[in-house]
Amino acid sequence: MNMTTARLEGFSDGVMAIIITIAALNIHVPADPTFEAFASVLPIFLIYAWSFQIVGTLWGNHHHLMAVTKGVNIWIMWANLHLLFWLSLIPFATGWLGAHIGEAWPTAVYSVISLGAAVAYMLLERAIVAYQGKDAQLVAVLGNNTRELISIIGSILSVIMAFIYPLISYLLAIALAMIWLIPDRRIVPQKNKLT
Repeated sequence: MNMTTARLEGFSDGVMAIIITIAALNIHVPADPTFEAFASVLPIFLIYAWSFQIVGTLWGNHHHLMAVTKGVNIWIMWANLHLLFWLSLIPFATGWLGAHIGEAWPTAVYSVISLGAAVAYMLLERAIVAYQGKDAQLVAVLGNNTRELISIIGSILSVIMAFIYPLISYLLAIALAMIWLIPDRRIVPQKNKLT
């Protein structure tokens, strides 16, 4: 079964937009027009902003990855769905963590979801490389997967730190999100050559 990258990317775009929308619905309008009322929703707002950045960054990197992908087979489709599964859990984790900031279990669950997304993204890259073959342009581009490995190791540490000192878990998660903020420099020049 083959499908176009445009169809896969369009589906993924729609799912990610829905994920961001559902996460936003966890933010309830303060009952009173006071700073104290606003402060009561500030944790969920900050966690939402963090989640928005994670989904948005993955969306951008996914777009660049699809731009250098020449086709989609069943394994790429399932790897992509695996990524979307982990991302679809972000609204739940956002709401729980926002309501219980500093608590071990909500922090750990958020970190496990981030770990799942990191592993899923790496598996998506591997599925694309396997489909495109050893001579594919993307094989050379993705040969160095240091950033993916840093993400996975950092996410594992973030899960562990959630039970020891949640603040370190948050700092790790924010640092990991920041390393993906800039689109993958291995892919973007290759994408520009293709356009």
